[in-house]
Order: sequence, then C-alpha cells, then structure tokens
Amino acid sequence: MTRRTEASWIQRDRARVWHGFTQMDSYATNRPVIVDRAEGRELIDVDGRRYLDAMSSLWVTTLGHRVPELDEALRAQASRVAHSTLLGHGNTVVVELAEALATEVPVEDPRFLFASDGAAAVEQALKIAFQYWRNRGVDGRSCFLALGDAYHGDTIGSLSVGAGGFGTDLFDPLRFPGVIHTPGYRDPEWCEAAIGVLRARSSELAAAIIEPMVQGAAGMHVAEARDVQRFGRACQEAGVLLVCDEVATGFGRTGSLFASQPGGLRPDLLCLGKGLAGGYLPMSATVASGPVADAFLGEDLGPAALYHGHSFGGNALAAAVALRHLQLLLEWDVVANVVERAEQLAKRLAPLASEAAVADVRTCGLMAGVELAPPADGLRWGRRVCAAAVEAGVLIRPLGDVVVLVPILTSTEDEIDRIVDVLETSIAQTCR
Repeated sequence: MTRRTEASWIQRDRARVWHGFTQMDSYATNRPVIVDRAEGRELIDVDGRRYLDAMSSLWVTTLGHRVPELDEALRAQASRVAHSTLLGHGNTVVVELAEALATEVPVEDPRFLFASDGAAAVEQALKIAFQYWRNRGVDGRSCFLALGDAYHGDTIGSLSVGAGGFGTDLFDPLRFPGVIHTPGYRDPEWCEAAIGVLRARSSELAAAIIEPMVQGAAGMHVAEARDVQRFGRACQEAGVLLVCDEVATGFGRTGSLFASQPGGLRPDLLCLGKGLAGGYLPMSATVASGPVADAFLGEDLGPAALYHGHSFGGNALAAAVALRHLQLLLEWDVVANVVERAEQLAKRLAPLASEAAVADVRTCGLMAGVELAPPADGLRWGRRVCAAAVEAGVLIRPLGDVVVLVPILTSTEDEIDRIVDVLETSIAQTCR
C-alpha cells in the first residue's frame, strides 16, 4: 500500500478522532506525530521519521516497543483465548499473573481486582475503603485524606481526591464531599500537616491516599523517603487505611520495583496501572491486603460482597503480556539499569538549574521535570521547547511550563545523553 503523507493522515485524524487532554481546534497546527510503527525505543511516523520515545508513550512503556518476548506472549495467548469474564469465573493466565505479582508487591497477603486503567484502579480502591468500614460495622468513616497537587485520574471519584487543574475545575460540583486536602510535596511541611489531620480526624477517615515519592502530574515534585515513611506509620497508628497510587511509579520507574518500598510502606490498598503490561495493552489492578479483602467475605449475594467489576477486567491477552513482562523485569534486572541511568540523567540535568530560563530541576529515578521560568505569561515555553525537541527527533510532552522526561526503563547511556543534549539545545533556541 502506498504510504500517505503526514499532512493527509493529520487531516483524517482531525476529522474523526477526539484526543484526550487536547484542544482539537488547534490539534493539526501543533504538528502532531502520526505513528506508523516502532522499533526498540523509537517511534516511526508515517513519513519514516524516527523519534526517541523519551516520554515512554505517556509513561506506560517499560522495556521498549516490539519486545520479542512480549510479542510472543501475546501471540501464544491469542492462540488459546483472548478474553473470558472474571465475573464469577476464572482464567488460568490471570491466576498465574496474580500469583507472580503476589510475591513482589509490598502488600500483606495480596488480592488483585483487575481493571483497564489507573483511574479505574483508584476508583476501585476508594469504593473498597468506604465499604470496608461499613462491612466491619463502623459508622462515620466516610472521609478521605488527600494531598495537594495530587493527580489520581479523571473519573469522578479519582478527581474528587485529586487537586484539580488540567481544566477539571469545571467538574468541581460533581466531586464527592468529604475529602480533606493537605499540602502536597512542594510544601516542605506536607508531612506534618497530613499527620496532624490523621491524628485529629482519624475517626472520620476511611483512608488516606498518596502517590509515593513522586507527584508526577503535578510537575515531578519529589518527597523525601523518610517523610513518606512517617506518613505511612501515622496512618497505621491512626487506624486509617493507606492507599498508595503507584499507577505512574510502579514497576521500576523510580529506581525500585515499587516506589512504596524506599519509605517502607505496606499499603492496605495499592493501585497499579501504566507499566503493568509493559505498555502493550490497557491493564490495571487494585491490590487489597488480606485483612481488607477478608472484610468482604459473607453469604452468597449478601451485602458484604463488592458489587463492582469491569467487562474487560482481567483480560487474558493483557494478563499474559503482564506476566511475561514481570518475569523480564526481574530476569533482566531492569531496576539496576534504571538506577544507573537515573544517576546519569540527574547529573546531566543538574547544570540546567543554573540557567536563567530554568526555575528548577527535579528527578526521581527515570522521572524528571525541568521547570522553565518564562518572564511573562502566555509564552508557552513548555509547549515550544517540547516542539523543538520533537523536531530534533526526541518525543517529549510538557506539563504547562514543566518539561517532563520519562525515558523507557531500558534506555542506554547514549540515549540518555541524546535526550539531554536535545533538551539543552531546545531550551537555548526557544527561551532566549
């Protein structure tokens, strides 16, 4: 088949596809990349141009694109069964995935409720936490503690425990009440403020929710591991369920398999997504501890059951890829590469902090945010710097005026250097 030009594909795209978090009126003029295929850590557009994927396709791709072992796992499962419902029935590969994850997640006696995306995993966690207390016969625990600057997804429940922004203020009337917001990681006293609420209002709280170590969508704000540890200990002392949202940070992204681990957190509920299936297929999970899950046991069709589930929850194709992906993460010691490349990335980015055009540089593992310092509003430096980088063959995306770098976990030393070199040049060209 004759390849279409990029302009033609953009026109066709604009006519029929509605892109998330995108103003479609200006979509075509912002020079979108129309991906045709991929190899390794590069995406290839319809005209054959290559782009180093320095955003991991929105933080989901871990080992790279077209990983032979993951491709084979997908093909092998397709030859057996693509999907069968988990509502009241089971599937062998889903059982195998849950068993493999159970040995790795920092959750006591874990049980897995699968869904398709991170927001759904958070939504499940909130409903579980709320019903847990009802099932135990405890009244009054219907509030949630959430941090400022938090982002937990864009469903109504996940928005409710989020901090707003991203144009979501319009939906404030739909957010459920009973969420107590304390400062986020950019405030050095965030932990003290949260602990104060935990102690003062524990009898009202069903759960506290946190993004361990990194508030990514807020612009890569990073917490100290000791503060995260203190927060978790305070939840335990107050008898408040701890929900760790590791949709973005799980599976090696921060330099440990899970970001809860450096702070010694043992969450009652753990939300996983993005990298769970290596970026191949949409899959997420809410992991409940045994003591939490046991509170939902009771008579058949009785009130203790969790009446919640998704048509494609525990999809067999996604489960097969996720299982092989977890095996490869461990076999290849991917986390060791993350630690090395993270040190390199932080060292390479550090000099940018002294540039007049840069307000701050923040890193944690292979998550980095370079906050620009435009001298006036409306200059759109973040958008323009990222556009210049894309023109140079490195695909990144901003959060406002924070340029976000999220390289694939298997990135090489040369690729990290290339990402930073292109960013430096793009800032120099754009932010004069």
